[in-house]
Amino acid sequence: MCESTRSGQVERRKERGFTLLELIIVVVFITLILGLSTVFFANTLPSAKLSGLSREVSSTIRYARALARNRGERQAIIVDLDARTFGMEGGVAKPVPPEISMRIVDPFAGDIYTGKYSFVFYGTGGMEGGTIFLSHRKRTISIALDPVVGSVMVKR
Repeated sequence: MCESTRSGQVERRKERGFTLLELIIVVVFITLILGLSTVFFANTLPSAKLSGLSREVSSTIRYARALARNRGERQAIIVDLDARTFGMEGGVAKPVPPEISMRIVDPFAGDIYTGKYSFVFYGTGGMEGGTIFLSHRKRTISIALDPVVGSVMVKR
């Protein structure tokens, strides 16, 4: 009886833990999964910045338009393509991330890539301005002002 008890204890000890090889394999799989997920999330970050910037620009435009109508006075948004900033006239300029390109299409002047451009909103509801194009790699978002209806349209 003594021998069978001892051999049973020895077998149970072997079954309790993991071997070094099993632990190394698990660590390799975890490292591989973390590496792949890092690459995936690194590619989605600029896309999220592009979406966030389009929401921020369109909300600034909508705010300026509403402010002009409520106060009955002219409001303007200044887009500085050289300094890569935008904001309300007389307010704090917000930066455009360096990986996002920005251009403006004016109905009269055509494509604008440099300089300062103003989107003007009047207290009577009228507005002046073109379309802002934000792009990163293959993805482009347009923010268009419709002077007839007075709306801001974001197309992804």
